[in-house]
Amino acid sequence: MAARKCVLKFPARLVDRPIASELVSEYGLVVNILRARVEPDEEGMLVVELAGDPGEIDAGLAHVKRLGVTVEPLSKDVAWRRELCNDCTACRNVCPTGALSISEETFEAGFDAGKCIACGSCTPACPYGAVEITF
Repeated sequence: MAARKCVLKFPARLVDRPIASELVSEYGLVVNILRARVEPDEEGMLVVELAGDPGEIDAGLAHVKRLGVTVEPLSKDVAWRRELCNDCTACRNVCPTGALSISEETFEAGFDAGKCIACGSCTPACPYGAVEITF
């Protein structure tokens, strides 16, 4: 089983359409909603982790694109800027997934995009602005 984290941005006309349910029922995908912003008459946004057969993930994403949904990999919307990081460890204490960590050998901060769920806890915690979420 493969997994892929994506940001789905959809126009206001699709806000009431059950997009996540369609991915489950029509493509057999497991949809884990990591973050969502859905308001009437506004562009909607879902941050999801899709799990299933790689071909079905591709087919499901092609389906939502045909509907008018913009699909981007999650890694495109989360940026960790090493050059701004001062290794203060403030981010590590608030990161629920361990995506932000401190090396026990070098005491330097690190970022694992594969663990990130874009919860946003790190952005206000970082006094140096080293983490940015752009959606």
